[in-house]
Amino acid sequence: MTTEHQDDEQRFALGIVGIIVGFIISTIVGFCIYWGMNSGSSTTDTKAHATSATNADAAHTNKTAVISDAQASVVVEDGVVKFYFASGKADLAGNANDALKDVIAGLKAGKKATISGYHDSTGDLKTNEALSKQRAESVYNSLLALGINQDLIEMKKPESAQGTGNDAQARRVEVVLQK
Repeated sequence: MTTEHQDDEQRFALGIVGIIVGFIISTIVGFCIYWGMNSGSSTTDTKAHATSATNADAAHTNKTAVISDAQASVVVEDGVVKFYFASGKADLAGNANDALKDVIAGLKAGKKATISGYHDSTGDLKTNEALSKQRAESVYNSLLALGINQDLIEMKKPESAQGTGNDAQARRVEVVLQK
């Protein structure tokens, strides 16, 4: 009986040790997952977080936008509002109206705005030029919807409609206040 009793005690002790080891391992794994998700360790999480931060702050900072082929974004750089577009699309980013606040204030103070559309180097030139014009018109229509008089807005085809930078950076519309 003593050996059976000792065997039962050993099994009980091993069970307790197993439970403790399992708890420790699950705690470590849980912390790793938690910190991995909150530190933006994956490239996708980092891009999504950076895009959200840029979109939220773009109207009043000079942050560089995270620009992708898949989504629209907007950023203000050196007083120029730059609208970036998803490939083949003319839809404005969700925070477009927020980024236009300074432009609207300038227009209401008597300045004029110039809107210029650019395109990337991929695909058919005529299709790109038409899409570039649609994108510029999207920004123009957004300003009109915000109560701006059309006489204060000039649509201008840039000398070189092909934008600079990679394809995602080249697909843009710029709004500049005239002094």
